Amino acid sequence: IASLFSSCASKKEIILFSDIKEGTETNVTYSLPKIQVNDILDIKITTLNPETALPYNRVSAAAGVVPTIELLKLQGSLVTAEGKISMPILGDIVASGKTTTELEKHLTEILENNGHLKNPTVNVRILNAKVTVLGEVKLPGTYTYSEQTITLPQAIGYAGDITIEANRKEVLLIREEEGKRKYHKIDLTKSDWFNSPYYNIKQNDVIYVTPNNVKVKSAGFIGNTNTVLSVFSILLTTFVLLTR
Repeated sequence: IASLFSSCASKKEIILFSDIKEGTETNVTYSLPKIQVNDILDIKITTLNPETALPYNRVSAAAGVVPTIELLKLQGSLVTAEGKISMPILGDIVASGKTTTELEKHLTEILENNGHLKNPTVNVRILNAKVTVLGEVKLPGTYTYSEQTITLPQAIGYAGDITIEANRKEVLLIREEEGKRKYHKIDLTKSDWFNSPYYNIKQNDVIYVTPNNVKVKSAGFIGNTNTVLSVFSILLTTFVLLTR
């Protein structure tokens, strides 16, 4: 009986977002990620006269060659440890700490105000956005994504969902922002974090799904309650046989 109760878990500990009521509506907020060190940016500058913008762009793939994501990364602009990118003609530009939209606006202002181009259009994308999912998930690893942003449930979905041995109430999210590493624990059985800054994943985030008590105990030398009871039962049986 003790063994049975020790292995049981309540419904609230297993089901995700169990506090959501049917028909509930909440506002969705979108926030673009900030550009970070080691990000690779694809920057395209165009104008009404394409030839005038060519010197401001990095060399593209040869004619007839279909560019792959890996090729685009090699041709992209790497954000250095100083938070800068090197642009043709324009030189070093500070990119770290800006969103892609803010960098687009910043480059447009430089091109116009300094007399480089008239009515330029600038498009910026992060080519190597990735998230690492570790711990009690079916497929732990590092996953890349091409969207501007993804959500925490999406990232866990990439890893094949969490296992039955996961502690859903303590999921650790590690994030680097503005030169600081931040840690935040999330309770996946609730939904109050949906409107927090941690619902949307940012590039280079690390998600660690911690194991539950049963998994932790079973990894030890003695093991969980089931193992303890089994050992005790064997010892008791041996004692009875020897003392008869």
